[in-house]
Amino acid sequence: MVVQQSSLFKEVDTFSYERKLALEGHACIAGLDEAGRGPLAGPVVAASVILPPDCDYTQFKDSKKLTPHKRTKLYNVLRQIDARIGTGIASEGEIESCNILQASLLAMKRAVEALPVTPDFLLVDGKFQVPLSISQEALVKGESRSASIAAASIIAKVTRDALMEEYHQKYPEYNFRQHKGYGTAEHRRLIRQYGPCRIHRRTFKGVREYLGGLGE
Repeated sequence: MVVQQSSLFKEVDTFSYERKLALEGHACIAGLDEAGRGPLAGPVVAASVILPPDCDYTQFKDSKKLTPHKRTKLYNVLRQIDARIGTGIASEGEIESCNILQASLLAMKRAVEALPVTPDFLLVDGKFQVPLSISQEALVKGESRSASIAAASIIAKVTRDALMEEYHQKYPEYNFRQHKGYGTAEHRRLIRQYGPCRIHRRTFKGVREYLGGLGE
């Protein structure tokens, strides 16, 4: 059987959800995503983005599939096209007190509340909805299905990376600039060597074993 090449590589319309919701009467649709669920250190950062309806949405992709240079470029593009943006953070302490899932949803809630306008519909990356009384839909792999969520993933990732750069200045011995708090072999080695610092997530495996050496 011969399959046409165009059918194999058909481009996904990543604005179809936004377009459908607009036709249903929703005037202000925000995409939501987070960065930093997996690391051993640092906060989880969420972003909410409302894209202008006439923007070139095709340029916004899942941040994990972009180089740091491309993410920064698109971050600046989102600022230039007057996308409406909100960011929210849940600290290491909040992650430990309520678990990483609930902390991620809390950061998303704060990101929505930080928007300059109140959206009337949320497209949320993942399986879970945000604890807000706003109509919403959770989309698994949402960064690849919705341009608004992809844009939010870019804002969240660039914002969190910038925070980890700041932490690198305070705790240079952990090399946060390189691994951004994720559990790389180097990071795990440095935790063993120096013990955890104040931004390490004490309940996470790879950190809790070394709490006796908690640094300043």
